[in-house]
Amino acid sequence: MSVFASLVEQLADLLQPLFGLSAAAAAIVLFTAFVRLLVHPLSRAAARGQRARAELQPKIAELRRRYGRNPEKLQKAVLDLHARERVSPLSGCLPSLLQLPAFFLLYHLFSSDTIGGRPNGLLGHELFTAPLGGRWADALGDGGPLGGPGLVYAGLFGVVVVVAFFGYRLTKRSMAANAALSGGSGASGTGGAVEQLPGMGAVTRAMPFMSFLTLVTVAVVPLAAALYIVTSTAWSVVERAVLYR
Repeated sequence: MSVFASLVEQLADLLQPLFGLSAAAAAIVLFTAFVRLLVHPLSRAAARGQRARAELQPKIAELRRRYGRNPEKLQKAVLDLHARERVSPLSGCLPSLLQLPAFFLLYHLFSSDTIGGRPNGLLGHELFTAPLGGRWADALGDGGPLGGPGLVYAGLFGVVVVVAFFGYRLTKRSMAANAALSGGSGASGTGGAVEQLPGMGAVTRAMPFMSFLTLVTVAVVPLAAALYIVTSTAWSVVERAVLYR
């Protein structure tokens, strides 16, 4: 943690001439972009996997017609099909899972009063007037929704809504394309086979709205972690628009 905190401080110092008091916030955005670049090859592999799963949709639709009254047999047949074709129904989850350590690192870094036994100097950094270690509740208590920190969060929430809207449209478009391939079965953008896994049907139906849950996360985590989430989510939407077009 001490080493990472020092790296963030040094990067903020380098960005100071350009971003002033918000240099640490800019450093977090750059750190997020670096993490996303590292996992981008996996994202490309996930996109190839989704295209392969989409090609299986007609065969999955046939399995549904054949075993529709026997859910257990249908699930086994779908998973066997994926195994034969060497296509994983859950491969698209890997890029998101590999980002979790980076998120929790930032969360811990900006939630701790001390790092390595010393006062955490990063907590003194701000995005405009909002402390990077603060939360939305703190901003509301420091001037209300129209105060300086409150307006920072208002702008951040605005960005989240715009990004979530485009993410919603991409997911709906992907679901519609897969549904057409499978004969109107309503398969999700992660592949129709996922629906056959226990409990995944409800997740599939709720998937287009998942992006809007980012609003809740941004409201409750430290602002530094919120910046990571917003930057990563925006990257994901652009990446999906390019890789899945």
